[in-house]
Amino acid sequence: MTHAEDEATTPRPAGAPQAAVMRVSGDLDLHHVEEVRSTLLDAIAEAPPGAEVTIDLTYSSFCDSAGLEALLTARRRALDSGRTLRLGAPSHQLLRLMAITNTAGLFAMGAAPRQDGSGA
Repeated sequence: MTHAEDEATTPRPAGAPQAAVMRVSGDLDLHHVEEVRSTLLDAIAEAPPGAEVTIDLTYSSFCDSAGLEALLTARRRALDSGRTLRLGAPSHQLLRLMAITNTAGLFAMGAAPRQDGSGA
């Protein structure tokens, strides 16, 4: 369901921290939230200080309140440890959930990183 990887081949300015990408497939819901939360927190902990951790949501089309809570927990952990958390390609349903809960402005968002590791 989840997969974390370093994006070492992405061009970065000299001295810029390496980015990490965690790809999520399937639902971010109560049935899968513990695995997702654990993998997210591990990816954040393993990323270099100052790094950006992107959660690629290209293949995840549903998120419930438990999944949103896991994303919020990961965001807080990233901020507390000097890292940035970015949501890549969030689904329309997730964007709607964040609009309803007034949490959309808490996340950096953008396109998903390309699969070949050459950046967005």
